Amino acid sequence: MKIEKSLLLLIVSLTCSFGFGQHKLSLDISGVSSDNGNVCVAIYQDQNSFLKFDKVFKIGSERAVKGSTHIEIDDIPVGEYAVAIFHDENGNEKLDTNFMGIPKEAIAFSRAKMKMFGPPKFDECAFEIVSNTNIHINLQ
Repeated sequence: MKIEKSLLLLIVSLTCSFGFGQHKLSLDISGVSSDNGNVCVAIYQDQNSFLKFDKVFKIGSERAVKGSTHIEIDDIPVGEYAVAIFHDENGNEKLDTNFMGIPKEAIAFSRAKMKMFGPPKFDECAFEIVSNTNIHINLQ
C-alpha cells in the first residue's frame, strides 16, 4: 500500500512538472553603451499584445553594465514569445523617442532588427520556450 502511494505521488509530480513546467529565460544583452540607467526587457505572448505596454506578459530590468548586461526572467511556461529590450540610460522608466516616435535610446528585439519604417512584427521576433532558454541579443 505504501509503495502504491509513493508511486502515485511520483507519477503526479512528474506529470505536473512536464505539463506545467516553468522555465527561465536568460538574456545576454551586448552593445550596452554605458553603465547609466537600466536595461529593460518586455516579454510578449502574441501579435495582439506585441509592443503594447499594457499587455506585457512579463518584464525585467537590471542595472546597465557597459558592454554586456545579463537579465533572467523566471516562471515562463512552455510557449511562443517575443522580447523587446531597451537601454533606459536616463532612468526615467520609459523609452524616449523623438517627435516622430523614433527611439532615442538603444533598442533590440529577439530574432529581428528594427526596420527602416518601424519595429518588426511578433512573428519575426518569436521563439519557442520548451525548457530553460538562453538568448544573446545585441542592442542597436
